[in-house]
Amino acid sequence: MRFLPVNVDAFIVELTTLEQTMALTNALQSVFMHWHIEEIIPAARTILIRYNPIATNANTLVKHIAKLDISASVMQSGEWVTIPVHYNGEDLAQVAEYLGITVAQVIARHTNNEYQVAFCGFAPGFAYMVSKNAQLNVPRRKSPRVRIPAGSVALAGEFSSVYPQASPGGWQLIGITDTAVWDLNRDQPALLKPGSRVNFVDASKSTKKYHLPTVKKDDNNSNQQQDIKILATGLQTLLQDAGRIGQAALGISESGSMDKGALHSGNRIVGNPINEAVLEITQGGFKAQVNRGMLVAVTGAECDIHITTSDGEKYNVAMYQPIQLEKGDIISLGSVKCGVRSYLTVRGGFQVSPVLTSCSYDTLAQVGPSPLKIGQTLAIKKIQTLNAVSLTETPMIRYPTCNDVIVLDIVLGPRTDWFTKQAVELLSSQLWLVTPASNRIGLRLSGDMPLSRAKEQELPSEGTCIGAIQIPANGQPVLFLNDHPLTGGYPVIGAVCTYHLDLAGQIPVNAKIKFNPIGMFKEIEGSDIDHV
Repeated sequence: MRFLPVNVDAFIVELTTLEQTMALTNALQSVFMHWHIEEIIPAARTILIRYNPIATNANTLVKHIAKLDISASVMQSGEWVTIPVHYNGEDLAQVAEYLGITVAQVIARHTNNEYQVAFCGFAPGFAYMVSKNAQLNVPRRKSPRVRIPAGSVALAGEFSSVYPQASPGGWQLIGITDTAVWDLNRDQPALLKPGSRVNFVDASKSTKKYHLPTVKKDDNNSNQQQDIKILATGLQTLLQDAGRIGQAALGISESGSMDKGALHSGNRIVGNPINEAVLEITQGGFKAQVNRGMLVAVTGAECDIHITTSDGEKYNVAMYQPIQLEKGDIISLGSVKCGVRSYLTVRGGFQVSPVLTSCSYDTLAQVGPSPLKIGQTLAIKKIQTLNAVSLTETPMIRYPTCNDVIVLDIVLGPRTDWFTKQAVELLSSQLWLVTPASNRIGLRLSGDMPLSRAKEQELPSEGTCIGAIQIPANGQPVLFLNDHPLTGGYPVIGAVCTYHLDLAGQIPVNAKIKFNPIGMFKEIEGSDIDHV
């Protein structure tokens, strides 16, 4: 095992084979809570481990993990799933040619061998499946497709998978299925989970109907009270809370509020639990009318707040203070002066059903309550307990403007050694411009000198964290934010320290970033411990 730094609360365990990765994943499941581990993200040859840094530390965990027995590579068996496939994929003939067999033999190998889900990643419901005897190991395409249809059955390396939704991708397409492997209308959205046993069948030779999980009925919310009516959403207004932590097994990242400090402050101001769902408003321009009296607050990116009463009276109110609105009042947020995202909280919280434990909308996975639209109405929960409001809240960070240079502390790793010495020096010595292509998925950066790699081989997909600085082929960094892919195939040179993530989420386009490494890259102590 190698233990590589990821962040101040995370590290990666690198192993030699997929079997070892699966064995260690199984072993960690039994000690998960006892060792204060918050989440594990298994991949092809690595496991990303996030832990509670208050209760434990990386060195302690490394010493424990290094002693685990990973000789048993048997994965716990899950439920049996049959997937009918129409074998008409664009790459089917090329796959056969690469393997030196016929198309019929490719289909036979794919249908005559049992597959098992090793891990999930890339997208919700995207399952990496392996088979001991299928012998269908093929490389990814040299040039990824811009769009692969939902339901496409594909091969890459030792894995087979089904694309849950239309997306870019570089896997070899051998067929398509009508079976939905991801459906939020089901009680269990993901058809395939780690451990699931899968049998692919040739749809052209089978007339059997295969049972799929039942679809749950949508709740009828048409009669809910209409407490707030949305008049303008600005660039984007989303419901966000603390995020859906612990859903890595389904291939879903954390998402949640980009500025947790502002989320917590806003809820304290109105007397809510700190992680109650709020409205995240990007670059101002929001307007809403209230249909009953309520207490609200606005935190985060600085903007002017205007109130227009039902009588036409107009006045301004301050941020980070409780604001009492009466029936008919209209609240408007002007353009942001600094920062990017402002947060509107309401006493009691918004009446909205969580999706997979969270009310946050993930813009990449498209999971959670949809972005707000003009004319939409929102209901407020009935207040069960009258909690005290806070009158002393202040911003937790200094919100940047597009003219600022923002210094972000970073932890080097896990793949710093994949880059040249000059690239590692350039990472921190030059300024990086935040480009307009940035969003909640990540900040796309541009520098005068791209970062060059010392190792050019393909990196097997591995888990990534919020704040990861991934370097694609063009050498220009992408700083992953809350809605990033759970796994990635480009090397990560470093990660923004957890305590600077709120600041990273508030950096506007055209601002410049300077990365500040808080130490040298080195493996975590414990790598030389004798293994059992």
